[in-house]
Amino acid sequence: MLILFSFMFLIVAHLFEKAVNQATGFNLEIRQDLSMSMYHKDGDLILGGILQIHMQSNPLGSTNFKEPPASTDCFMSIIRYYRHRLAFHFTVEEVNNNAELLPNITLGYRIYDSCAWELRAIHGTLSLLSGTQVPVPNYSCEDRGVLTAFIGDLTSDTTYSISQLSRIFRYPQISYGAMDPIFSDRILFPSFFRMVPNERSQYDAIIQLLRHFGWTWVGILTSADYQGQSAGEELKWTIIQSGGCVEFLAMLPMIGIDQTIPEVVHLIHSSTCSVIVLYSSMVYLLQQFMFKVWRKHEIPPKVWILSATLPIITDFDIGKAFQILNSSIAFSIPKGEIPGFKDFLYRVNPTMFPNDVLLKLIWQGKFRCRLPGTKILRFWPDFDRLPNCTGTETLRSLDSSLYDVYNFRFSYNIYKAVYALAHALHQMYTAEPLQGPITDRESLRQRFQPWQLNHFLRNIHFKPSIGNEIFFDEKGDTPTRYDILNCIYLPNGALIQTLVGSFHPSATSDQQLFINESAIRWQPLFKQTPRSVCSKSCRPGYRKAPKEGSPKCCYDCVPCAEGEFSNATDMEKCLKCPDDQWPTKKRDGCIPRTIEFLSYEDPLGASLASLAIVLCAITAGTLGIFLKYRETAVVKANNRDLSFILLLSLMLSFLCSLLFIGRPEKLTCLLRQTAFGIIFSVSVSAVLAKTITVVIAFKATKPGSRLREWVGSRALSFLVLLCSLGEVLICTAWLLISPPFPDYDIQTDPGRMILICNEGSLFAFYSVIGYMGLLAILSFIVAFLARRLPNSFNEAQLITFSMLVFCSVWVSFIPVYLSTKDKYMVTVEIFAMLLSSTGLLSCIFIPKCYIILLRPEMNTREHLIGKQSTSI
Repeated sequence: MLILFSFMFLIVAHLFEKAVNQATGFNLEIRQDLSMSMYHKDGDLILGGILQIHMQSNPLGSTNFKEPPASTDCFMSIIRYYRHRLAFHFTVEEVNNNAELLPNITLGYRIYDSCAWELRAIHGTLSLLSGTQVPVPNYSCEDRGVLTAFIGDLTSDTTYSISQLSRIFRYPQISYGAMDPIFSDRILFPSFFRMVPNERSQYDAIIQLLRHFGWTWVGILTSADYQGQSAGEELKWTIIQSGGCVEFLAMLPMIGIDQTIPEVVHLIHSSTCSVIVLYSSMVYLLQQFMFKVWRKHEIPPKVWILSATLPIITDFDIGKAFQILNSSIAFSIPKGEIPGFKDFLYRVNPTMFPNDVLLKLIWQGKFRCRLPGTKILRFWPDFDRLPNCTGTETLRSLDSSLYDVYNFRFSYNIYKAVYALAHALHQMYTAEPLQGPITDRESLRQRFQPWQLNHFLRNIHFKPSIGNEIFFDEKGDTPTRYDILNCIYLPNGALIQTLVGSFHPSATSDQQLFINESAIRWQPLFKQTPRSVCSKSCRPGYRKAPKEGSPKCCYDCVPCAEGEFSNATDMEKCLKCPDDQWPTKKRDGCIPRTIEFLSYEDPLGASLASLAIVLCAITAGTLGIFLKYRETAVVKANNRDLSFILLLSLMLSFLCSLLFIGRPEKLTCLLRQTAFGIIFSVSVSAVLAKTITVVIAFKATKPGSRLREWVGSRALSFLVLLCSLGEVLICTAWLLISPPFPDYDIQTDPGRMILICNEGSLFAFYSVIGYMGLLAILSFIVAFLARRLPNSFNEAQLITFSMLVFCSVWVSFIPVYLSTKDKYMVTVEIFAMLLSSTGLLSCIFIPKCYIILLRPEMNTREHLIGKQSTSI
């Protein structure tokens, strides 16, 4: 159905075109004009070529769609592009001379010059399809061979125009320069192949190049056509996705549109980026920009990154523009070697191609001589005064920058394209279903179907005599690489292109890009590798803080917060040091924290330890005195067993404070608070028992008192055990549920790590303190109530005062403890232990020791009874 519809459409178009021709008499003139640039070679099988030999096609006037368009001329013929036509001819001849490839079949060609203009590309395609220089749509008048496929073109625009016609008849088409990603769509272009990579792989190459040099702030210039706009937007999005930023994306104006040129120039002048990606799919547009802008304006030095389609601008002598592009980095398709082609290029002369008008023009222009029989050219005023050519001129004498015979890039692609078609045709005509005698061109024509060739073209795998294997992937692309060139323009106008790297899209991501930085020569303004960033790098010790309303590449550098560091440039977040380390003053690294704890080497720790030992020794001395004078009245009074228990517990309480001094360990943390709680509970329980003893002793003196049997009883000693048992239960539950453990404090004092014992459960800790306080309050109340009993050595008053001191110390301890940090928390607790224990020792036992040692006459039972009688 598609073929039938296309056939009907072309017939209608032909009839309409014929009617226009009769009405205006114009189209024949256009066709004659367009058919001037045609090169041919007869053969059994014909390869159609649409090549860009002239750089541009210049319409003489504008098209307003109200009258026929004006005639056009191809201009800016490039000898390097003429080499593409020669490469086509050379390869066809080489295939014909190969006995193993297409035996008994000769290849021919028909080549039309597209002049980088879609109209000429369409005209050449129609001429190839109809077999005549004056195209007749949907008619094939070719009798000099069978058209098999199309090769062309260099640019994507003209290539697209060719494919619109060739795919209708399913003719294979191989482009040697079109990189537009749209051609990889096998639904829209099922018969399209190309010898260059997909343009999207070039985006990856540009991204990796920017990342390699750390260029995060770039500008993009593209052409204002559809392809340039889409490529620019996609490249911008890719750069942003990779972490970079685009300062501007500007479109170069179309030919003849000058009002936006000052805006583009001002944009470049005002930009702060040092790198601009020049990505244009229309070379003639770029030339227009360079002629109209770069020759009239001063452009600040920049690092220009040229896309793979732009190194061809070096084929023009545009003087000042070269200096602006000096030291640019250019992506290019790889060069290849064509055996024998260099010598062939040197042998080329007008006698080899006598009907080639363009070769004569090139020859006369380069050697400034006149070939016999050549007409006077209207654009060459002094042509008739030129000397005749001697015939000894040779292209070998031309500068290699004009006639390069060493770097075959697009010429090599044409070479590969011709060979690809030759191999596909060979497989097609040797395939078993198509085998049979080939008697004449008619049998070739009958056995050839364009759509069949597509199948064989998709499956070719061959290796040229020199180079890598050639094949097409599932999208019709040829896996290849990019060369990265450094373009140096010397003051004398000479161009040096140095290979400084490569990009392999098929390699792994970490091995795709190779750059030889030592081979790159930057503009003299850049003393070293240029930098292109929106903001200066944040040095170690700082982090990037985004600017509101600016791209993410624009930021401020702010110091890292306290306790954080950054040890690399341009860090987005500062890092935290390990707990045992602290940032340096510059916050660019970490150093070990100063470890602190209440140690014996510390003057404070040594003082407290010494004080504890001295008090323990005093308590031991007191115990010794009581043991020595245990039979005296003072010692016997108020239950001497309780006195011994109290003195022993006070000794242990003084020694218990030593557990709080030194490096916290697991065992010491488990023993600190539990030992403190249990020992002090024993002390307070003993005081409580002594208070009860005083009450019983004086109440038992009343006649008929039942308390008389409790006097001197050991039951009160069991009261001490019973009261202490409550503290033991609390401590046991504490150790089982949430025991204390060694910990550290890094929040209190920056730069220091304070080793502490974490209480595990604050509730358990305050329960221990609370229970001990409960016993102390109970002792205080009982002693307070017994203070008015007869005072024949009545201990009630002494116990009351001692409990007042004890409670005052521990009540004051809680707020002081909560408001103190680091090692001073331990100091406060030790001080409270020593002070409360000293209060008990001094208030209860010093008066007794005074009587025992200094007033022995008062240490008698009679004295105590007398005092008692006196008091009564």
